[in-house]
Amino acid sequence: MSEVKKCNSLLEIRNEIDKIDDLIVELISKRSHLVRQAASFKNSIEEVKADDRVDYILQKVRHSAIKADVSPNMISDLFKIMINEMVETEISEFRNTQTF
Repeated sequence: MSEVKKCNSLLEIRNEIDKIDDLIVELISKRSHLVRQAASFKNSIEEVKADDRVDYILQKVRHSAIKADVSPNMISDLFKIMINEMVETEISEFRNTQTF
């Protein structure tokens, strides 16, 4: 983890948090676009759901959270929400790319 900036006021802290929030949104957007691309490489809805992959990701981010000294439960919960939403998007993308 990179060093956290030492701030000298509440306003400065809030500005730094706003910058981080913008970066988080940008990274989630990039992840979402990659998930949509992944749909074209899959052959079934079950493959889109990829339960083993989801389990792997959740374990990985819990471990990363512990190393970063942040609540692994919070991180896991956030990722569950994000993954569930992205899987639904990927399923829609998958259905749209199927030829009948």
